[in-house]
Amino acid sequence: MTTFFISRHPGAIQWVNQQGITIDRFEAHLHLDDVAAGDTVVGTLPIPMVFALSQKGVRYLHLSVELPSSLRGQELSAEQMTALGASLQAYNVEAL
Repeated sequence: MTTFFISRHPGAIQWVNQQGITIDRFEAHLHLDDVAAGDTVVGTLPIPMVFALSQKGVRYLHLSVELPSSLRGQELSAEQMTALGASLQAYNVEAL
C-alpha cells in the first residue's frame, strides 16, 4: 500500500510533512494507472477523479483550507496553511 501526496505547491508539501503522515510518493499530478486498491491519495482533486479513486478502492484524503478572497491565487506557506486551519478530510464519492 502506497500513500501519494498530489500537489505542485511547496507550502502544501511542507505542511503535509509536518503532519506526521508517511508519504511514499510526492507527485505534481495523479495518474490513475499508478494507484491500486488499498492505496491512499492525499491532495485537492476534482470530484470525477475522486470518484475514479473510490471505484478502484483507493482511500482519498482531501486537503481542505478555507481561503479568504485576499489569498486566492497566491502560494501559501506551511505556516499560513496552519494558521488558516488546514486539515485532511476523508471522502468517498459515489455517482447517483
